[in-house]
Amino acid sequence: MAAVGAASLAAGKVAMAEGVTAPSANRGVLDVVIIGAGLAGLTAARDLKRAGCDSFVVLEARDRVGGRTFNHDLGNGIVSEAGGQWAGPGQTAIFDLARELEVDTFPTFYAGKTTVLAGDARVAQDFHGGAGTDEAIGAKLGELARGVPSSAPWKAKNAAELDKLTYGDWLLKQGLKYEDGYFMGLAAKLTTGGAPAQLGLLGYLSQINSASNSLDQLESIKGGAQETRFVGGSQILSIKMAQDLGDKIRLSSPVRKISGWNRDVVEVITDQGVVRARRVIVAMNPALCNQVVYDPPLPEGRSQLQRRWPANAPMRKTVHVYDKPFWQDDGLNGQIFQIGGPVSMAYDNSPPDRSVGIISAFVPPGSLPGDPKAAEKTLSAIYARAFGDKALHPKQFHDHDWGRVDPWTLQCIHPLPPGFLTKWGQFLHPSVGRLIWSGTETAEIWPGAMDGAVRSGHRAALQALAALTHQGEVA
Repeated sequence: MAAVGAASLAAGKVAMAEGVTAPSANRGVLDVVIIGAGLAGLTAARDLKRAGCDSFVVLEARDRVGGRTFNHDLGNGIVSEAGGQWAGPGQTAIFDLARELEVDTFPTFYAGKTTVLAGDARVAQDFHGGAGTDEAIGAKLGELARGVPSSAPWKAKNAAELDKLTYGDWLLKQGLKYEDGYFMGLAAKLTTGGAPAQLGLLGYLSQINSASNSLDQLESIKGGAQETRFVGGSQILSIKMAQDLGDKIRLSSPVRKISGWNRDVVEVITDQGVVRARRVIVAMNPALCNQVVYDPPLPEGRSQLQRRWPANAPMRKTVHVYDKPFWQDDGLNGQIFQIGGPVSMAYDNSPPDRSVGIISAFVPPGSLPGDPKAAEKTLSAIYARAFGDKALHPKQFHDHDWGRVDPWTLQCIHPLPPGFLTKWGQFLHPSVGRLIWSGTETAEIWPGAMDGAVRSGHRAALQALAALTHQGEVA
């Protein structure tokens, strides 16, 4: 039944059972409240509307839509993404959404040599769109990942054994050269937000499992999850969905309390008032869910999952804008890896027409001065070492520290520690009373990616529709 419903909904042909779209017997009671106007929540809302359900509202704490996607407006229609921005092979949900919204894509630029800085040393080499990871070790990880289903890694036959180890523990046993180990660890940190010593092996294997059991597909540009960008920046997907949803979205409405989740009608208390509904889709990071008060308290398993979900991996991205991508004239691709410095990774983030040159960078929080001018100067000096003195004079600089911009993010990605999934993973997906959990962390494949967010939104909408039509919960 779920498969039939999914196919019908995807085609926009779900016929709601009589009574679902009719006025509620209780005046002022909606069918569905969706908490969160990121990709997951907006996808769920869009699916409800396409299915004929008009009795819903989307509550968003921020004064904008997009969640963990955000575009810096650089002028003249040019943007640079401050949050999630890439997609790649196997991520069919995000590409399907882009096509439906008429958002074009273009390839991430990687042609040329990457610059590696270590102390006073500078080396330029061609990674050919790869992540610099060791092929033999990647194959070992892929083989291990085959037995770790991304939908439920805690159900792997050797889950308990794998979940005792960090990814760092496992790498140390592989006899890697320093430089190979460095790039293996850096790739994982950029994907998950956690260093190998913090990252549970089981969780990382489940992400590789999402990527067709291929480390390259997870971590590379060429043929990987960083291969493709969206014209207009990734936030444009949420902006377009929001335009179609109109006044169904209520911004600046943080949810403070959810009361009666175990009753037929749930009360959702926000800074802008109380909303009542028969189902609530919670499209938020589990750690952020923990900031909401629940009455009655949630069951112990779900409550502990939220309390213990890591909230210590904010991401900071910076943007340098130049007249043109001048580094390309010297055969460089704009990528920089700095060993022991504030630039974890810099990359060419220029628009598809190359009308300006943009270098974006991932920098660990606290590694740069807090003053924007000082941060810009520090980074410009590093870029000058890599690209020459032209890098000293950007036209614009932007700095987006996700741990500081608002209280509604906490972190961008989720480095799950060892022991977490085998103890608490089973509580991630199941509904609790009238609460349906969504957000990229709940996706059965590509969790943590924009694609996972879209998939989780589709699934949450189906669950809500099935419950409202008395057909049972979608498994």
